[in-house]
Amino acid sequence: MWDIESGSLHHVDYPAFLYAKKRFSSLAPEEEAAYASLPEKEIREIQEEFEILIQEGSLDAPPPVARFYKNTALVKALCLHICHDCNMKCDYCFASGGTYNTAKDYMSAETGKQAIDFLIANSGARHNLEVDFFGGEPLMNFRTVKEITAYAKTAAQKAGKEITFTLTTNCLGLNKEAREYLNENMDNVVLSVDGRKCVHNNVRHTRDGKDAYDAIVGNAVEFRKIRGNKRYYVRGTFTAANPDFAEDVFALNDLGFDQISVEPVVLPDHHPLALKESDLPALLKEYDRLAEGYIERRKGEKWFNFFHFMLDLEHGPCINKRLTGCGAGTEYLAVSPTGDLYPCHQFVGEKEYWIGNVREGILNKEVRERFACVSVLGKAHCANCPAKYYCGGGCAANAKNFGGAIDKQYPLGCALQKKRLELSLAINFLENGTK
Repeated sequence: MWDIESGSLHHVDYPAFLYAKKRFSSLAPEEEAAYASLPEKEIREIQEEFEILIQEGSLDAPPPVARFYKNTALVKALCLHICHDCNMKCDYCFASGGTYNTAKDYMSAETGKQAIDFLIANSGARHNLEVDFFGGEPLMNFRTVKEITAYAKTAAQKAGKEITFTLTTNCLGLNKEAREYLNENMDNVVLSVDGRKCVHNNVRHTRDGKDAYDAIVGNAVEFRKIRGNKRYYVRGTFTAANPDFAEDVFALNDLGFDQISVEPVVLPDHHPLALKESDLPALLKEYDRLAEGYIERRKGEKWFNFFHFMLDLEHGPCINKRLTGCGAGTEYLAVSPTGDLYPCHQFVGEKEYWIGNVREGILNKEVRERFACVSVLGKAHCANCPAKYYCGGGCAANAKNFGGAIDKQYPLGCALQKKRLELSLAINFLENGTK
């Protein structure tokens, strides 16, 4: 039994389950008969136990806050578009081949350093800051990545702050030099691989149309060998071309990766690779199959984490993340190669979401105010959703693209999020419930 507001997971027997449904929702006709057959003494005992749980705040809890307004006074993280160019051409790329519908461009070291100065100057009293190197393909501007990183470490130390670095790469340029540098300097590295060779080569090619799976996987595996216990994960994308995506997760695990995320593609319905609401029943069944395999593998030598099943019931997310998700547009901003500021990487190049630039700062406060007002508390479709505090109301870009505004809904995404939470709770109980 899951209490949405407190985030508490309760293991109950069938009579207590029936009591909970009757008290907090409604019973199905066949359940009514089962409930009516319960002895009155047992019902009273269940009621007393429920009252204790309610008093301690782990059942039927009130919302944590009634109103929430995101902080626009500071920035804690930047996504640096180190280049708008890519050595790959993926059929489902939301960024138009890494260019974001702009001219191909590369961030200069000077612009990157100005971005670091902007981050530190706008971070207030916050000590821990984050910089993500993104693209396109960041390794196509590798020298600048190294210059910015070196500058950021020195600047942060002078300011009494600490910056953690993440880089996302398609691994095609992840040669020995790049592997060693990233392993030494990046706090997290995201390796983009789509799973099985047939799936990857079907939708992802080099710019000249060649298959690159063997080279990409070879580089990724070599990086994994030297990474040890440092943070990394392999991130794949599944589309309408591979609805059996559990096989791609298992294929990545078979290659030796133990930190895996495979995400559903987000595309308009007319795209041949788009996932549609009509695909939902099959996708839900596939998540069930993935969860079953996940549980079994974690019992043996092929133990791994799957990003969407990693649920921390004891500590959080924090209240900000519960209510607002990623912080796009407020504490998290994206920086184009020319230094322009946008709410996140998915808004880069869209004029109506331009916020300013790293040289002059925030120039269009109205955009940030719009994002600051968006939280799960103001979204009608989030009100009774069991997953609302684990997605923060969903992706603003997806809401805008499919619902027409950043506070609207992407229904398919909501359905998948609820399914993943349901499975995460089951996995959590099976692995930890008896401890």
